[in-house]
Amino acid sequence: MCVPEFNNGGPRPPQPSIDPKDHATYMRLALDQAQESPPKPSNFRVGALLVDETTGSILARGYTLELEGNTHAEQCCLIKLAQAHDIAEDRVGELLAGDVVLYTTMEPCNLRLSGNLPCVDRIIRTRGEGGKGGIRKVYIGVQEPEKFVGENKGRAKLEEHGIEVVHVAGFEEDILRVATAGHGR
Repeated sequence: MCVPEFNNGGPRPPQPSIDPKDHATYMRLALDQAQESPPKPSNFRVGALLVDETTGSILARGYTLELEGNTHAEQCCLIKLAQAHDIAEDRVGELLAGDVVLYTTMEPCNLRLSGNLPCVDRIIRTRGEGGKGGIRKVYIGVQEPEKFVGENKGRAKLEEHGIEVVHVAGFEEDILRVATAGHGR
């Protein structure tokens, strides 16, 4: 059962239909989310969308530091969806049946210096015990730069767990400009 996107506890107004194969539009929308993130020298500004790839419906949106704590964009999507359905975030995969995909401007993290659960592990956790349901594919705009944690092996870990990772080309310059706003030169 895929669920409609919620905003502050209530449903969002109807949105124009997006062709589920229009990856560029979804990446632009994720980049719009990234621009909502406050610029800081210690974070990348990242935006993410959870999408039902069959219908094109956006299930949740998120951006870095949107929610309290040192939250990442992917984490915010999952938390907001869980809150809208009054379940724990670690159970959000129960809501994600069918062809659910994640669009994120930057490769999901595999290591968090804050001690928070990495986004890669959150995504894998949506798949449940038998690897059924949950997020089945992740569309990324850029690989995570090695600035904070060195080489990110997030893509490899997702693929090891049967989650396809697809690069959406053409946004690299804009994504990196937005992601590093607030970083020193």
